[in-house]
Amino acid sequence: MAVTTSDISNALALPLICPEVELPYVVTDSRQISFPERTLFVAIRTSRRDGHHYIGQAYEKGVRYFLVESTEKQEQFPDAVFFRVPGSVDALQKIATFHRNRFHLPVIGITGSNGKTIVKEWLFQILSPDVSVCRSPRSYNSQI
Repeated sequence: MAVTTSDISNALALPLICPEVELPYVVTDSRQISFPERTLFVAIRTSRRDGHHYIGQAYEKGVRYFLVESTEKQEQFPDAVFFRVPGSVDALQKIATFHRNRFHLPVIGITGSNGKTIVKEWLFQILSPDVSVCRSPRSYNSQI
């Protein structure tokens, strides 16, 4: 089930600014774009990088949907849709919560400073013969 532009608007309490489009792909790195026409690019600011600097690269690759904190150069991307928010990470978390709340499945949270990914994979191997298991395809930091 993909997130849609209206889901994003609802999750963030923003007006719907474009037609309904499914966006099953969400990326925070312009190098990870595989299906640009169905991708939401999230521009995240960190102490080392600013994802807003990569909007042009994502746009050149065909991305037209952006979650941003700043729309300074929006006029450079005439057919792009910008969801402007105070904090991109917070907004991404709200979208994820909105999407997750559609499902009525138990969640197992794994915490700690070491070994979370391997424990996730072990649990998948142990549980999957008996139950259907959904898991993240990679390891993500605690904010994303």
